[in-house]
Amino acid sequence: MNELTQGGNLPLPGGALTLRVSGPFDVSALITDEGGKVGGDADFVFYNQPAAPGARLRGDALTVDPGRLRTGAARVTIAVSPAEPGTPLGRLPAPTLQVTDAGGRPLARFTPPRPQRETVLLLAELYRRGTGWKLRALGQGYADGLAGVARDFGVDIAEDPAPGTASAPGTGTAPARGAGSAGPGTPRSPRGRGSATTTRTPGAAARVGGPATAPRAPGHGSGPGPTDFLALANSARADAGCPPVSLDPRLASAAQAHVSGMAAAGHLGAESRDGISVYQRVVRAGYTYLTIGEHLVSGPRTAAGFVDYCLRTEQPRRTLLERAFTHAGLAQAVDPRSGDVYWTALWARPLTSGNLAHTAAKVVELTNAERARAGLRALAVDPLLAAAAQAHSTDMVARAFYSHTSPDGSQPWDRAAAAGSRRRTIGENIACGQRSPAEVVQGWMNSPGHRANILKPDFTHIGIGFAGGGQMGTYWTQLFGA
Repeated sequence: MNELTQGGNLPLPGGALTLRVSGPFDVSALITDEGGKVGGDADFVFYNQPAAPGARLRGDALTVDPGRLRTGAARVTIAVSPAEPGTPLGRLPAPTLQVTDAGGRPLARFTPPRPQRETVLLLAELYRRGTGWKLRALGQGYADGLAGVARDFGVDIAEDPAPGTASAPGTGTAPARGAGSAGPGTPRSPRGRGSATTTRTPGAAARVGGPATAPRAPGHGSGPGPTDFLALANSARADAGCPPVSLDPRLASAAQAHVSGMAAAGHLGAESRDGISVYQRVVRAGYTYLTIGEHLVSGPRTAAGFVDYCLRTEQPRRTLLERAFTHAGLAQAVDPRSGDVYWTALWARPLTSGNLAHTAAKVVELTNAERARAGLRALAVDPLLAAAAQAHSTDMVARAFYSHTSPDGSQPWDRAAAAGSRRRTIGENIACGQRSPAEVVQGWMNSPGHRANILKPDFTHIGIGFAGGGQMGTYWTQLFGA
């Protein structure tokens, strides 16, 4: 049984799978093509339409046979919603997904971070990769029920409103898809030695409804108004007691390249269809960062509307008001086919030798605090282990891989020896996607394999590496020696 964390993925065996969510929930599924849209209403499997080619819903169990899905299907997204319409998921037990193969053998289990006001959760997705299929844990929430999810995937359905609720006059639907932003404090999933999966966090994205009567934005013209955006963002930051940010042309260039790709594809995501992530674009633009956050949004027509969305939505608000950020960049593009407006805002703090050393020291401090709680002696920093750890994090970004084994076949002990270390015992933890030392150490401690390395009595020394970029945005290495 593989315990998945948010963003974790797992290769799947051939044949049918059963995905079950027990409790006071309704399970549904959306079958989509490579563009993220359904082929028609028949691709929405839920309690009133429990079957489609290759997928069948029986009670709390969804059976999916990827080989029997309709032609062109590339993804099956599994959603859960309260059995009692309109109930916030935060009032219910956390939904747990259990996946079994055709023989009933357990494959994976996933419990997402506890939802709050959301009334539907995209729990996981099956997606085609080459000739096989994989499972990815999502945990992305919507606040306006199945109707919002379905409309965002291209399904036209009607949904009864919850008792005592009404639509705001003059506005369209406003589902908040995904986290809306990613920044320090946003949960990410560490994977490394002893883990069965690698991590890819779902693209932080939100699709926001604008006024129902708003005209389509032109395909060219006024642009996003970066000066107005900066004034609005810094005003909000000042109100919250946060220092101002300044516009950075490198972040703006990366944001423009990314948003243009999203608009051309008609698809929100942290990774473009060409496989390039927004983080890679930032590094390629010449901005080396210590920490980064992003808003990927579709819907608002103006910079003011974009900032307003960020301020009234929980996770995007946290990113906009994150004190660590010093620079920002904003860009906008329009899908010429639909007229939808896409936005990318990037927030970052540059990497310096000083703040890199402080970050590494904080990881060591937190690691030693965990050892102290277990009655173990503190680890001393070894400059040679630190050099090897830093080189591995940098290499993972530069050569676009995530593994203890480098593309040239070298292992942690090989890299330690190459750096000049003569430690007889070597251990390594790696992680990607986390935005702070506290987050990465907590993630390691929540994973048995990583925890065992941190709490191994024999280890006496440690080195820390960090690099920004790549597919996941941040890459961490923790190298132990004795």
